[in-house]
Amino acid sequence: MKHDFLSVLDLDKETLEALLDRARVLKKRHAQGIVDRPLMGKTLGLIFDKASTRTRISFEAAMAQLGGTPIFISARDTQISRDEPVQDTARVLARFLDCLAIRTYSQKLVEEFAFHASIPVINALTDRYHPCQIMSDLLTVLECKGDCRNVNIAWVGDGNNVAHSWINAARILGFSLTLACPDGYHPDPAVLGPAVERRGDRIRVMADPKAAVRGADVIYTDVWASMGQEKEQAEREAAFKGYLVDDDLVACADPKVVVMHCLPAHREEEISEAVLEGSHSVVWDQAENKLHMHKALLEWAMLNPPA
Repeated sequence: MKHDFLSVLDLDKETLEALLDRARVLKKRHAQGIVDRPLMGKTLGLIFDKASTRTRISFEAAMAQLGGTPIFISARDTQISRDEPVQDTARVLARFLDCLAIRTYSQKLVEEFAFHASIPVINALTDRYHPCQIMSDLLTVLECKGDCRNVNIAWVGDGNNVAHSWINAARILGFSLTLACPDGYHPDPAVLGPAVERRGDRIRVMADPKAAVRGADVIYTDVWASMGQEKEQAEREAAFKGYLVDDDLVACADPKVVVMHCLPAHREEEISEAVLEGSHSVVWDQAENKLHMHKALLEWAMLNPPA
């Protein structure tokens, strides 16, 4: 069975938790200087149509450290940019590679690649979902709180692709998720509805950030204008006034709250400098965990099941 990872919903609870456990093992072995080469002879293609620092480099490093070879492919440099059908590109690349990670705007495009390619396809970000990010974030929550199921997570900001993936994770694991979003920037009802239907009031959307973070174990925020939304920056800044994660907002949460941000951060816009660099922030550990989680995902995708 081919292991595609296009959405968190591609995983059942047992597989999700197994991947978290495997990432913890891989992180520990990495810290101990133990070298693992389970992907020796394997090749990962990275087709990126959006700028990337953490996702691209962590995937490349993960593949190399596991003994495989990453190949970066700019979408502009392929025949896709000249309207070659996706099914043709996907089938040919599957003859050269063992796995594809794709970062692009359209979720439909990633799904088309997965349908036509005989090799595993990983969603490295679309406008709809960012499942790899949430997997590494769950690893961070597990490290900080010891559990991913009995935690209270507060999202503050835009109901974007990362928020959608948090909703899907809550749908699977059942943790409490409260999203503070201004009117007009709520998550897509097609994503939110089925999650609420399954988990009830453990998944809520409200307008008041202070109410949303009350008692929270984790506060999470992201940029207000994602890639491709730069022309909406001024409009969004006005809409999100009052949604800054600063010391006053953090004080409304649990005293042991941790603050997360998937980066890049716009300091003093969605998060204050003091919070980003403060004692509650786990942002840098969160970023590092992309490396270890991507290793676990690559093993799962290519070794089927993980080594």
